[in-house]
Amino acid sequence: MNSINLERTEIIMLNNVSISGVMNSLVPISRFNKGEANKIFEEVRETGFKIVLKNNIPACVLLTPETYKQMLETIEDYRMLVEAEKRMANAKPEDYIPADKAISELGISEKDLDDVKVEIE
Repeated sequence: MNSINLERTEIIMLNNVSISGVMNSLVPISRFNKGEANKIFEEVRETGFKIVLKNNIPACVLLTPETYKQMLETIEDYRMLVEAEKRMANAKPEDYIPADKAISELGISEKDLDDVKVEIE
């Protein structure tokens, strides 16, 4: 994934995050003790996340499964981007194989490639 797509993913993930949004996402742990867990979970579903405070210090972050999955995918995309950039920076001309040579060595014909459907994210 290139940096443009990574930035777009981060923007989508953070589009509802602002200072007021973060302030509104703070939840004292005492609300759980008062039996408000269902209400808090509903708020998480609406906003995507909540920050739980214990003694006025952030103790944990509650995320929707979708937000958590998106976050993990963004981290993995970033890791792959960093790895690709490292490989490109360390690559030498002799590391590259022309496509026609690779196709020939693998015993693949141009016709074989015509029938292949490729999906790029």
